[in-house]
Amino acid sequence: MSETPETVTERRVTQRGLWFDELEEHVVYEHRPGRTMTETDNVLFTTLTMNAQPLHLDRAYSETTEFGEPLMNSMHTLATMVGLSVGQLTLGTIVANLGFSDITFPAPVRHGDTIYCETRVLEKRPSKSRPGQGIATFEHLARNQHGDVVARAVRKVLMQSAPEGEQ
Repeated sequence: MSETPETVTERRVTQRGLWFDELEEHVVYEHRPGRTMTETDNVLFTTLTMNAQPLHLDRAYSETTEFGEPLMNSMHTLATMVGLSVGQLTLGTIVANLGFSDITFPAPVRHGDTIYCETRVLEKRPSKSRPGQGIATFEHLARNQHGDVVARAVRKVLMQSAPEGEQ
């Protein structure tokens, strides 16, 4: 007798990030696809955050700078870099961001650049005060389409350990 959809028990897979237990130190997680940064992104983010910097909003002014054109708001670059990592690492498994450090922007991001992110797990340890959770330290790197590093940040996160039976 052949199986029909009504008689088959299907295994279900729900998209999520990794549990704390699944993170591996000194592994680089590459996040794809990348994200092309647009002028619209820049104007919306810059105005939503009340950042009146003319380098992001005023083309005539920007053309007089050493860059010769508007640049992406670096806070948008930082947010996008972290955002690109969520689906693979922390979607539904993070408890909280604990902090950011060592944030740098070694090269500008221009309208039309595509950034790609990778994350290295620098270290992890079980939480001393929160059973079933752990603290991980990530190093996020964003590169443009030419491979140039355009942003870097170290981020500490509190994450859930795998629930019983999912380890």
